[in-house]
Amino acid sequence: MSTFFVLRYDFRTPGATAAERQELFARSVEQVAHADRCGFGSAMLSEHHSSDDGYLPSPIPVASAWAAVTSRLPISVSALLVNLYDPIRLAEDIAVLDHLSGGRVSYTLGLGYREVEYDLFGRSWRTRGADVEERIGVLVRALTGQPFEHEGRTVQVTPAPFTSPHPFFFYGGGSPAAARRAARLGLGFAPQHPDRTLKALYQETCRELGRDPGLVILPPPAPAVVFCSEDPDAFWAAYGHHLLADARAYEAWHGENQSWVRDAATTVEELRAGDTYVVATPEELVGRCRAGLRLVSTHPGCGGMPADPSWESQRLIGEKVIPAVSG
Repeated sequence: MSTFFVLRYDFRTPGATAAERQELFARSVEQVAHADRCGFGSAMLSEHHSSDDGYLPSPIPVASAWAAVTSRLPISVSALLVNLYDPIRLAEDIAVLDHLSGGRVSYTLGLGYREVEYDLFGRSWRTRGADVEERIGVLVRALTGQPFEHEGRTVQVTPAPFTSPHPFFFYGGGSPAAARRAARLGLGFAPQHPDRTLKALYQETCRELGRDPGLVILPPPAPAVVFCSEDPDAFWAAYGHHLLADARAYEAWHGENQSWVRDAATTVEELRAGDTYVVATPEELVGRCRAGLRLVSTHPGCGGMPADPSWESQRLIGEKVIPAVSG
């Protein structure tokens, strides 16, 4: 079985200056262009709000910038927090980006799990489940490009998207409610942790509703963050604190929520001893891929990672590891 290579960015940069943040945004554009040439399978963006470390709040503009410098690479917005958008305006943005990218941008739609984000936009946390179903319904109808009644008026979104009937949508989440909601909405399902009971529940609910189940993507048993370095010991000594900052921030957010990107380590040494964050030489990573590693998820800006180690990892994976395992 072949290995799938993914770039993931969230632009979390604790304590960064404006110049450092701008450099990371610019670097991401250069790195996805490099990934497009080197055979990476996908580039992924995440969304969160009200984060002191600058976590990306606006993924669609970044996806547009990426689409402009790539021609092959699929781009995934995961997750898009639909309740925080006006669905008509969101449909317009998605439709235009679908044309710009030639249909290469897909979306995992979700609720989010931080009440502070709802407070920022004055949205109801209590009714978020019903609200997201209503908003996704409006979004899907709007993307048909046909007029329909919405809040007592007739609306029509133009242009219709490049992809018919709309770009690929998953629904994301890690609960039975999320699995059933994905089925009710007629979307694919992307659980945030590898629980096969959620996949079975989604498929069962689809069949009960008289529809064929959509695509389900379960995270495989693999590290969540992979870096490549000619000297992993030196990498951990110099840059391990960036990986730890990422791990600690996610741990603080997730609470009781399960997630594939999660590690409870409190020191760099504990983090290195675990299996969520991995730094490997090119030869070690090739060996792991040949031994059955199905996903290499690299996070070039992880925790505000500086440019030099970020680019070293990017080039080693793209120019040494991928050719070795795909040839």
